[in-house]
Amino acid sequence: MLIHLEKLGKSFGEKIVLHDVTASVEREDRIGIVGQNGAGKTTTLRLLAHLEDPDTGSVEYGHGCKIGYFAQEHDTLDLDATVLQNLIHVAPELDDTQARSILGSFLFSGDDALKPARVLSGGEKTRLALATLVTSRANVLLLDEPTNNLDPASRDEILKAIAKYEGAIVLVTHDEGAVEALNPERVLLMPDGDEDLWNDSY
Repeated sequence: MLIHLEKLGKSFGEKIVLHDVTASVEREDRIGIVGQNGAGKTTTLRLLAHLEDPDTGSVEYGHGCKIGYFAQEHDTLDLDATVLQNLIHVAPELDDTQARSILGSFLFSGDDALKPARVLSGGEKTRLALATLVTSRANVLLLDEPTNNLDPASRDEILKAIAKYEGAIVLVTHDEGAVEALNPERVLLMPDGDEDLWNDSY
Protein backbone atom coordinates (compact mmCIF):
# COMPACT_ATOMS: atom_id res chain seq x y z
CA MET A 1 0.00 0.00 0.00
CA LEU A 2 1.31 3.46 -0.93
CA ILE A 3 -1.24 5.78 0.69
CA HIS A 4 -4.16 5.15 3.06
CA LEU A 5 -6.83 7.68 4.04
CA GLU A 6 -8.71 6.84 7.22
CA LYS A 7 -11.98 8.66 8.10
CA LEU A 8 -10.73 11.89 6.58
CA GLY A 9 -12.59 15.15 7.14
CA LYS A 10 -11.85 18.63 5.78
CA SER A 11 -13.76 21.92 6.02
CA PHE A 12 -13.13 25.43 4.76
CA GLY A 13 -15.02 27.75 7.08
CA GLU A 14 -18.63 26.58 7.21
CA LYS A 15 -18.27 24.46 4.07
CA ILE A 16 -17.64 20.74 4.73
CA VAL A 17 -15.67 19.47 1.73
CA LEU A 18 -14.87 15.93 2.91
CA HIS A 19 -16.51 13.85 5.62
CA ASP A 20 -15.40 10.42 6.85
CA VAL A 21 -13.53 9.41 3.67
CA THR A 22 -11.59 6.12 3.81
CA ALA A 23 -9.63 4.98 0.73
CA SER A 24 -6.30 3.48 -0.31
CA VAL A 25 -3.83 3.77 -3.18
CA GLU A 26 -1.85 0.61 -3.92
CA ARG A 27 1.04 -0.03 -6.29
CA GLU A 28 0.04 0.26 -9.97
CA ASP A 29 -3.50 1.42 -9.07
CA ARG A 30 -5.34 3.49 -11.69
CA ILE A 31 -7.98 5.56 -9.90
CA GLY A 32 -10.27 8.26 -11.23
CA ILE A 33 -11.78 10.84 -8.86
CA VAL A 34 -15.23 11.86 -10.04
CA GLY A 35 -17.60 14.59 -8.84
CA GLN A 36 -19.14 17.97 -9.56
CA ASN A 37 -17.07 21.17 -9.31
CA GLY A 38 -16.59 22.03 -5.64
CA ALA A 39 -17.08 18.41 -4.53
CA GLY A 40 -13.58 18.13 -3.05
CA LYS A 41 -11.60 16.47 -5.85
CA THR A 42 -8.61 18.85 -5.77
CA THR A 43 -8.70 18.94 -1.96
CA THR A 44 -8.50 15.13 -1.90
CA LEU A 45 -5.43 15.18 -4.16
CA ARG A 46 -3.78 17.83 -1.99
CA LEU A 47 -4.44 15.72 1.11
CA LEU A 48 -2.95 12.66 -0.62
CA ALA A 49 0.09 14.78 -1.57
CA HIS A 50 0.48 16.02 2.03
CA LEU A 51 0.00 19.62 0.87
CA GLU A 52 -3.05 20.04 3.13
CA ASP A 53 -3.68 18.66 6.59
CA PRO A 54 -7.01 16.98 7.35
CA ASP A 55 -9.23 18.37 10.12
CA THR A 56 -10.09 14.83 11.22
CA GLY A 57 -8.75 11.38 10.38
CA SER A 58 -5.30 10.48 9.09
CA VAL A 59 -3.20 10.00 5.95
CA GLU A 60 -0.60 7.23 6.17
CA TYR A 61 2.20 6.56 3.68
CA GLY A 62 3.64 3.14 2.92
CA HIS A 63 7.34 2.30 2.88
CA GLY A 64 9.01 3.66 -0.25
CA CYS A 65 6.07 5.86 -1.28
CA LYS A 66 7.28 8.74 -3.48
CA ILE A 67 4.64 11.17 -4.70
CA GLY A 68 4.58 13.25 -7.85
CA TYR A 69 1.88 15.95 -7.80
CA PHE A 70 0.61 17.89 -10.80
CA ALA A 71 -1.23 21.10 -9.89
CA GLN A 72 -3.35 23.05 -12.35
CA GLU A 73 -1.39 26.19 -11.33
CA HIS A 74 2.04 24.63 -12.19
CA ASP A 75 3.33 25.59 -8.74
CA THR A 76 5.75 22.64 -8.81
CA LEU A 77 7.99 24.34 -11.43
CA ASP A 78 11.03 26.53 -10.72
CA LEU A 79 10.14 29.49 -12.92
CA ASP A 80 13.65 30.98 -12.72
CA ALA A 81 15.26 27.77 -14.02
CA THR A 82 15.34 26.69 -17.66
CA VAL A 83 13.24 23.87 -19.09
CA LEU A 84 16.33 21.62 -19.07
CA GLN A 85 17.29 22.58 -15.49
CA ASN A 86 13.79 21.77 -14.24
CA LEU A 87 14.09 18.25 -15.67
CA ILE A 88 17.67 17.67 -14.42
CA HIS A 89 16.59 18.82 -10.94
CA VAL A 90 14.20 15.85 -10.57
CA ALA A 91 16.47 13.36 -12.37
CA PRO A 92 20.12 14.38 -11.75
CA GLU A 93 21.36 11.03 -13.06
CA LEU A 94 20.44 12.04 -16.63
CA ASP A 95 23.11 13.41 -18.92
CA ASP A 96 22.34 16.29 -21.28
CA THR A 97 21.53 14.02 -24.24
CA GLN A 98 19.15 11.82 -22.23
CA ALA A 99 17.40 14.85 -20.73
CA ARG A 100 16.99 16.50 -24.14
CA SER A 101 15.61 13.24 -25.57
CA ILE A 102 12.93 13.15 -22.87
CA LEU A 103 12.13 16.82 -23.41
CA GLY A 104 11.84 16.12 -27.14
CA SER A 105 9.14 13.54 -26.46
CA PHE A 106 7.24 16.34 -24.67
CA LEU A 107 7.71 18.61 -27.73
CA PHE A 108 10.61 20.72 -26.39
CA SER A 109 13.28 20.67 -29.08
CA GLY A 110 16.56 22.53 -29.63
CA ASP A 111 16.75 25.93 -27.94
CA ASP A 112 13.32 25.42 -26.32
CA ALA A 113 15.19 23.48 -23.61
CA LEU A 114 17.11 26.63 -22.66
CA LYS A 115 14.08 28.88 -22.15
CA PRO A 116 13.37 29.97 -18.58
CA ALA A 117 10.16 28.32 -17.37
CA ARG A 118 8.56 31.68 -16.59
CA VAL A 119 8.29 32.61 -20.31
CA LEU A 120 6.45 29.41 -21.23
CA SER A 121 2.77 29.43 -22.19
CA GLY A 122 0.26 27.64 -19.97
CA GLY A 123 0.30 24.60 -22.23
CA GLU A 124 4.12 24.49 -22.30
CA LYS A 125 4.24 24.69 -18.50
CA THR A 126 1.80 21.79 -18.34
CA ARG A 127 4.03 19.71 -20.64
CA LEU A 128 7.14 20.55 -18.62
CA ALA A 129 5.48 19.80 -15.28
CA LEU A 130 4.35 16.40 -16.55
CA ALA A 131 7.76 15.67 -18.10
CA THR A 132 9.38 16.28 -14.70
CA LEU A 133 6.81 14.06 -12.97
CA VAL A 134 7.14 11.03 -15.21
CA THR A 135 10.95 11.35 -15.17
CA SER A 136 11.18 11.60 -11.38
CA ARG A 137 11.34 8.47 -9.26
CA ALA A 138 7.75 8.96 -8.10
CA ASN A 139 5.76 5.72 -7.83
CA VAL A 140 2.40 7.44 -7.48
CA LEU A 141 1.27 10.39 -9.62
CA LEU A 142 -1.52 12.66 -8.41
CA LEU A 143 -2.79 14.53 -11.50
CA ASP A 144 -5.24 17.44 -11.32
CA GLU A 145 -6.71 18.20 -14.78
CA PRO A 146 -3.42 17.53 -16.62
CA THR A 147 -4.84 18.07 -20.13
CA ASN A 148 -6.38 21.53 -19.53
CA ASN A 149 -5.13 24.32 -21.84
CA LEU A 150 -3.27 21.98 -24.18
CA ASP A 151 -3.13 22.09 -27.97
CA PRO A 152 -4.00 18.75 -29.67
CA ALA A 153 -0.35 17.67 -30.22
CA SER A 154 0.60 18.37 -26.59
CA ARG A 155 -2.51 16.61 -25.32
CA ASP A 156 -1.64 13.51 -27.36
CA GLU A 157 1.86 13.37 -25.83
CA ILE A 158 0.47 13.75 -22.30
CA LEU A 159 -2.09 10.98 -22.89
CA LYS A 160 0.68 8.68 -24.17
CA ALA A 161 2.74 9.41 -21.03
CA ILE A 162 -0.24 8.61 -18.78
CA ALA A 163 -0.94 5.36 -20.65
CA LYS A 164 2.72 4.21 -20.44
CA TYR A 165 3.40 5.19 -16.81
CA GLU A 166 4.05 2.09 -14.71
CA GLY A 167 3.35 3.41 -11.20
CA ALA A 168 0.03 4.28 -9.54
CA ILE A 169 -2.00 7.21 -10.85
CA VAL A 170 -4.84 9.10 -9.18
CA LEU A 171 -6.49 11.37 -11.75
CA VAL A 172 -8.95 14.25 -11.60
CA THR A 173 -10.16 15.16 -15.09
CA HIS A 174 -13.15 16.18 -17.20
CA ASP A 175 -11.36 14.91 -20.35
CA GLU A 176 -12.75 11.59 -21.61
CA GLY A 177 -9.52 10.99 -23.55
CA ALA A 178 -7.50 11.24 -20.34
CA VAL A 179 -9.83 8.72 -18.69
CA GLU A 180 -9.33 6.34 -21.63
CA ALA A 181 -5.53 6.76 -21.40
CA LEU A 182 -5.66 6.05 -17.66
CA ASN A 183 -7.92 3.01 -18.12
CA PRO A 184 -9.00 3.25 -14.46
CA GLU A 185 -9.77 0.19 -12.36
CA ARG A 186 -11.50 2.08 -9.55
CA VAL A 187 -13.33 5.33 -8.98
CA LEU A 188 -13.57 7.54 -5.92
CA LEU A 189 -16.93 9.34 -5.92
CA MET A 190 -16.88 12.78 -4.36
CA PRO A 191 -18.01 14.36 -2.09
CA ASP A 192 -18.87 11.16 -0.17
CA GLY A 193 -15.60 9.37 -0.92
CA ASP A 194 -17.34 6.12 -1.89
CA GLU A 195 -15.12 3.67 -3.80
CA ASP A 196 -16.42 1.58 -6.69
CA LEU A 197 -15.06 -0.42 -9.58
CA TRP A 198 -14.83 1.71 -12.72
CA ASN A 199 -17.46 1.35 -15.41
CA ASP A 200 -18.10 3.51 -18.44
CA SER A 201 -21.26 5.06 -16.97
CA TYR A 202 -18.99 7.17 -14.76
